[in-house]
Amino acid sequence: MVSVNEHADGLVVGVDSGGSGLRIALAGAVGGGVLAERVSREPVRTGSGGISAGHFLEQVLPAVGDLREAFPGRPVVAVAVGAAGMATLGDELRAELPGALAGAWGVRRLVLAADAVTAYAGALGQRPGVVVAGGTGLIALGTDLTSWRRADGWGHLLGDCGSGAWIGRAGLEAAMRAYDGRRGGSETLLARAEKRFGPAAGLAGVLYPRTDRPAVLASFAPEVADCAATDPVAAGILARAAAHIAEAAEAACPPEPGAAVALTGGLFRMGEPLLGPLRAALGESLPTARAVEPAGDPLAGAVALAAAHATGTLRLPEDPALLRLFGARPATGGASAQVGAGARERARVRSARGHEGGGTEAGAESGHRGAEDA
Repeated sequence: MVSVNEHADGLVVGVDSGGSGLRIALAGAVGGGVLAERVSREPVRTGSGGISAGHFLEQVLPAVGDLREAFPGRPVVAVAVGAAGMATLGDELRAELPGALAGAWGVRRLVLAADAVTAYAGALGQRPGVVVAGGTGLIALGTDLTSWRRADGWGHLLGDCGSGAWIGRAGLEAAMRAYDGRRGGSETLLARAEKRFGPAAGLAGVLYPRTDRPAVLASFAPEVADCAATDPVAAGILARAAAHIAEAAEAACPPEPGAAVALTGGLFRMGEPLLGPLRAALGESLPTARAVEPAGDPLAGAVALAAAHATGTLRLPEDPALLRLFGARPATGGASAQVGAGARERARVRSARGHEGGGTEAGAESGHRGAEDA
């Protein structure tokens, strides 16, 4: 472990890179207190090599240089980058950033993480639990500090169940059912859809050519929430969304009772129409887990990871795709658990407990499902 005195004057850089651009923070290595921030509305480009390291550096190096002018003589001792797509599109960043940042700032300690990991670190820090990050898409990520457990996050065609895009699509389907005269339709949602997108007969032509289809679908989710108090179809959509979110949280949550659960992201700003049924669903799925408010956002998580790496106190598990460390020790290479592993492990433990000492399956389940609360 690095002594606190060694980096008493050191700085760390945290970067949150996503579809809406970059956020960059300069902080003290000891304590991680943020000193200055910079925002860029230009998302980092992707190309044949994945996320472009060159375009990333073109934005980050000058921005950090400007921020450091107010803190002359203080070295950058660690950097953490959280990026959307890091798991599948981060090869170029992993190959080029360690050398580039060492050359630019002399920094040797680098954390490269998926944005779900920085969301986790921002929300829960370095304790066991699960974080559900919900917005246009949705992913649940959990850890017992030994390995990671992921559920969903597969995009609007294969998953993201309960997300903004999922809710919006379900609301528009209900609108089209009403337009056709099929069961399960909502005249209220039909009126909202036509006000936002134009005549229902032309809705497919409006949506299908869009390259930003998930975001367009998600833009209708607040309309569903607005209608939920008086429209049973809209309320039913949110109830199903809540069930999907709870299922993802249960699958990703470590099996130990008392694990912390946090919800983060713009989806949960929809308020009580979604949060009410979600609390009920989580209470059934994860009755002994502890629901907590997220302490911070993904940028705060990136800063926390950088500060922990700088001082040798990082406890979150390394993973080839989700969390890579450079400069302090080699990546462990441990793989994250497959989707549903959390639920399968809980089932295995419940079954084993049911066979030990003659306990019933129901009794084992009621005694062990507690770590599954989001």
